[in-house]
Amino acid sequence: MSRRAESPDDLIARAREGEARAIGRLLSLVEDGSPVLREVMAALTPHGGDAHIVGLTGSPGVGKSTSTSALVTELRRRDLRVGVLAVDPSSPFSGGALLGDRIRMSEHATDPGVFIRSMAARGHLGGVSRATPQALRVLDAAGLDVILVETVGVGQSEVEIARLADTTIVLLAPGMGDGIQAFKAGILEIGDVFVINKADRDGADSVRRDLRSMISLADRPEGAWRPPVIKTVATNGDGAADVVDAIDRHRAWAAETGEHERRRVRRARDEIEAIALTALRERWGDVGGGAVIDRLAEAVASGADDPYAAADELLEG
Repeated sequence: MSRRAESPDDLIARAREGEARAIGRLLSLVEDGSPVLREVMAALTPHGGDAHIVGLTGSPGVGKSTSTSALVTELRRRDLRVGVLAVDPSSPFSGGALLGDRIRMSEHATDPGVFIRSMAARGHLGGVSRATPQALRVLDAAGLDVILVETVGVGQSEVEIARLADTTIVLLAPGMGDGIQAFKAGILEIGDVFVINKADRDGADSVRRDLRSMISLADRPEGAWRPPVIKTVATNGDGAADVVDAIDRHRAWAAETGEHERRRVRRARDEIEAIALTALRERWGDVGGGAVIDRLAEAVASGADDPYAAADELLEG
């Protein structure tokens, strides 16, 4: 293929027409931190803002991938174009995703209305990849209606997804102590919809009862969203329609109350801060190969300087 055909403008044009290869190529540019990424993001900006971003989080073993697949099936039944970003643990050898998109949700692999991409966390905490915000911009600009972001599944650290998503789904399952873990981890604060998967198992009603009780005790202002608790069996799709209905209700509530815009502004602010901090780290690393930081670190370690003064000197330099 010619160099021109692989230019950012051409890739974006083809991605907006739904070409999976072009979308995948743009996502690769994002993950690799390509030198043309600034140009790509600038060109994407006028085309985004319409997709609804749904985060799915929960402890390992609750069935996040199966639930994601069930939601894709239901969303496609409603004639919506769907994107899936499945964030996986990183390979200790290659740094790439351990679970590739080829083995995920195979029943949707040939559907042109579905785009699935596995992304490596690459050591980034919070259950998502550092490149996730820019990847979301690519899928949004590609004209997808709903983007599902499935987190790594590392337990209590997965709260970052709530700052990326328009609607956050917290998945739990009976028999795993998830109810108690949810309360300890502050999951009640980030969940917009709670889903008890594997609801055909003993204990599902108990988990739902405990969750509803805790939600009712939470201090919420008048007019605040009250998260529903929904039982599903993702392996056969039971309850998936109820979850999508809840997402629609939350989206309507957020639009009416202004919460949708507040979340989008907060997400943009986080993205700007992350990009700026990354640029600062790179800039500091380029100064004498890190010699300045090394000198300041030695001064702090020896007691000759304090860390705040050292930080001020680094910033001023």
